[in-house]
Amino acid sequence: MRVLIVFAHPCRESYGAALLAAARESLLRAGHKVEVIDLYAENFDPVLSAEDWADYIPDTDRLIARVAPHVAALRRAEGLVFVYPTWMYGPPAILKGWMERVWLPGVAFEVASATKMRATGRLQNIRHFAVITTSGSPWWWLRLIRDPGRSMLARGYRVLFHPRCRVTWLQLHDMNHRKPRDLKAFLAKVGTRMSRFGEPATQRKSDERRTSEA
Repeated sequence: MRVLIVFAHPCRESYGAALLAAARESLLRAGHKVEVIDLYAENFDPVLSAEDWADYIPDTDRLIARVAPHVAALRRAEGLVFVYPTWMYGPPAILKGWMERVWLPGVAFEVASATKMRATGRLQNIRHFAVITTSGSPWWWLRLIRDPGRSMLARGYRVLFHPRCRVTWLQLHDMNHRKPRDLKAFLAKVGTRMSRFGEPATQRKSDERRTSEA
């Protein structure tokens, strides 16, 4: 399976970078073809400019041409993985801006019309979607405020993918108070889950059951 990983963290020595490495290595060992977009390393411009906005509907092809390599990577992917820290209850601005500039009309969706209640998803090639993230907030606080970051990606953007797209959400909460063993355990969890990325749910549950019985 072709898997696109989109990474958003400014520090190459961060825990987020370790999560990226764990995910990438596990996916490669599982036989997937992996492509990584490191937004900070590329110095990606997340700003949707006034010129972009003017062309947003009238001349979408011009917008697509400005980010053509990213659009091509998104279109050829069958699996999509985001790795990022949760900041201000959502993804970093550079990742949100990447979605605004790359997930364009004609690429990610068709614009809603007077006869349609919402936009129609165009990313039918995406059958598996995963988010690997950390947050300073404890789990109970995010649940209390209905976890806006997760709602946006796992629900709002999910409708743009294949109807049977499976979502994997891996999040380490309360990041600032974690002990080294907690960080190590989460890295291991990410590696395990990514090694099974793309497997049918029934097969994954069967393997987990056999492992627990062994």
